[in-house]
Formats: sequence, structure tokens, C-alpha cells
Amino acid sequence: MKKEINIESIENIKDKLSKIDDKGKKTRIIRFIGSALGSIPWVGGFFGASSDLHGEFEQGKINDLQKLWLEEHHRKIEELAIAIFKIVEKIESSKIDYKARIESEEYLSLVRKGFKEWDNSETTEKKEYIRKLLTNACANTITTDDLIRLFIDWIRTYHETHFMVIKEIYKNTGITRGQIWNNLNPKQLKEDSVEADLYKLLIRDLSTGGIIRQHRETDYYGNFVKKTTKRTNSGTYKSAFDDIEPYVLTELGKQFVHYTMEDVVTQIEK
Repeated sequence: MKKEINIESIENIKDKLSKIDDKGKKTRIIRFIGSALGSIPWVGGFFGASSDLHGEFEQGKINDLQKLWLEEHHRKIEELAIAIFKIVEKIESSKIDYKARIESEEYLSLVRKGFKEWDNSETTEKKEYIRKLLTNACANTITTDDLIRLFIDWIRTYHETHFMVIKEIYKNTGITRGQIWNNLNPKQLKEDSVEADLYKLLIRDLSTGGIIRQHRETDYYGNFVKKTTKRTNSGTYKSAFDDIEPYVLTELGKQFVHYTMEDVVTQIEK
């Protein structure tokens, strides 16, 4: 029996396009869709083979491997189409004049890079980050296209556990490493444990990557004020789960979070 796929069908996506009366709008959306689909290698092969395979499927001449290939790629193309139209619908609902932006080669190059990474993403969470990033990249010009490309690279580079740490700092600015750990996994661990080593690695990755940093005081001109060094008599190194030093997102980190975790950014809060 043919596997049922409980998501919006390709026919419904085609129907959406057919109902667009505005010729200019339809042209813009088709160019956007073409850029997204053109960045994914298997899409052309799917459209070229699907009609023939469907015909054989109906006649019972398709083997189990072909059937599995068809069903899996049918699911993927529908998931892709839904992501594309979510971006279009969010942009349109924002009431922002996006016409010139969505047609620009600068934005379409971001679409190609973004959907290439979208296809390579192994989790729904990362795909959602890219969808929101491309939506915001079209709906406003708060940041530059070069930074959008950097953000796409960050989505590829960082693991879901990195994003868990980022979210905790975003929700609780000034939170300590110990508080972050307790919110994510309230389990007491030894400093020489595998988990402690991994946690220190996550913090180090995000700190050296310019997304998070320890809180620092600034003067009137925005310069960071040097902290007074306090000597301690402790015979041990600072804990991986230190509960003293507060952490915040960098300004670059704030933009990354706003662009990837919110729908249609309107402003960046300082």
C-alpha cells in the first residue's frame, strides 16, 4: 500500500501559484522559487524521473527500492515547497515593500546559499533557522548581506547544543555558566568528567566565535573598562560550571539570534 504523506501536496503549491493574478508578483515569486530549487542538486533529477516512476508505480512495475526513493523524495520536495511559501507568506504579511529586494541578485544569491544549506541540514531546528534568516534578510536591511552569509555558515558549523547555550543567554542576559548548565541539565558533575569537558568546549567555541562573551562594564564612549584583577588563594582552577562570571551575547550575537530565531525582525534591541 502506498505510504500516505501528511503534509501539503505539490498540487496545492502549484494551485497557489495559479491563483496569483498580479503578473509582477508571480514573476518575483517564480524567480525566488527558481533560485531556491536551483541550489539543490537532486531536485532536477526528481522532477525528471518522478512522472516515469509514478507511471510504473501505478502499473505495479516498480521495485521496493524505487518505491522508497520516490516516496522519500516526494516528502522532501513537499517539505521544501512548504518552507519556500512560508518565507513568501511571512514577507508579504510584514507589510514591508520587498519588491526590489526579492528580485535583486544580491538577495537571490543568499537564497541559493541558504537553501543549499537548508537541504544539508539534518534537523528541523536548523532548517527553521535558515527559513527565518532568509525571511528577515528580505524583509529588512538591519544588517549586511555579508553578515547574512556568515550567519548561514554559523548555522552549518554549530551543533544544536551550541544553540541551546545561546538561547539560555538570550533569554537570561547576565547568566553564569553554572546557571546555564542547571537550566539545561541540573546534574552535579566532576570537573574532570566528559560532560564538563564538552561544556567548556561549547562555551569556548561560542566565545572565540564572537557570539557570546563575559559581561564587561563600558564607559560613556562605549569602551570596555578593564576589570580589577582579584587574587585568590584557591588551589583549584575555575570551574566549568562557574557561578560568578556573567555571560551576555555580543552585539553580533544579538543580530544572529534576532535574524535566526524571530519571524520578521523590525529592530535590534541594545
